[in-house]
Amino acid sequence: MTAENQILANLSPAVLQRLAPYLVPVSLEQGKIIHKPGELLSHLYFPIDCIISITVTMQDGATAEVSMVGSREVLGINALMGDNSTTQTEYVVQVPGKAMKIEAPVVQQEFDRNGELRDVLLRYVQAFMVQITQTAACNSLHTLEQRLPRWLLETQERIHSDYLPLTQEFIATMLGVRRAGVTLAAQKLQAQNLIQYRRGNVQILDQAGLEVSACECFQRIQIEYDRLLGKK
Repeated sequence: MTAENQILANLSPAVLQRLAPYLVPVSLEQGKIIHKPGELLSHLYFPIDCIISITVTMQDGATAEVSMVGSREVLGINALMGDNSTTQTEYVVQVPGKAMKIEAPVVQQEFDRNGELRDVLLRYVQAFMVQITQTAACNSLHTLEQRLPRWLLETQERIHSDYLPLTQEFIATMLGVRRAGVTLAAQKLQAQNLIQYRRGNVQILDQAGLEVSACECFQRIQIEYDRLLGKK
């Protein structure tokens, strides 16, 4: 079995062999809601080339992304922490693609019996907490002109492509801002020849230049992921 997800890639052949019969390949369409607040977490997902956004919706209907899950992560790890439900967050497919799906009890059994899987997942939780805390600080302290390139770079890193099938409206929802703000910020990046935007698609033209435009949050998150889980 070839692991194209970084969490699976960190596991030994022996552990992968035990999990392999239960790993089911699935294709996820953009906009698909995998989990709603209050629903039981019955499965874990190991994204390969898709991205799933974890979002929070306020009472007034405003929605914002609090973290993203892609090829460096696993979705649904809450199910292994003593409570297989979540009351606040929704999981929605941001970028369509493939993932490996597995029943939560299977992972729980391996987690309980095997120190290797437990170690990998705990290191992942530590890295994921860095993403969440850094993103929270970023949303509070940095401008949209800094946050947009950071978010595009994080998306690019997880799908390994310069072509991001995203509308400005969707990006605005994930960043918790008005679409007009994303339009202006994207126009500035395009004027610098860092990206090219066509309807429903963003192409990254200059990754290095985009990193200069982004805040330090992208690098900080990347450094911690590399330290805890190895470079992808």
